[in-house]
Amino acid sequence: MPGIKVKENETFDDAYRRFKKQVDRNLVVTECRSRRFFESATERRKKQKINAKKKMLKRLYMLRRYESRL
Repeated sequence: MPGIKVKENETFDDAYRRFKKQVDRNLVVTECRSRRFFESATERRKKQKINAKKKMLKRLYMLRRYESRL
């Protein structure tokens, strides 16, 4: 579970920003959403779009890596 220790002379906004980054890195929100029973159509489309983008970036990376060897 993510948690932070507030530093001296640190504002609430800065501490909250650090906490949100840590939550995003640990995928707390996405795991919570994936464990829900019902997944709406918009969420499914959003996931498909994200996966397609990742797949395209991976292919582009592999292609550039292959071309650099030639």
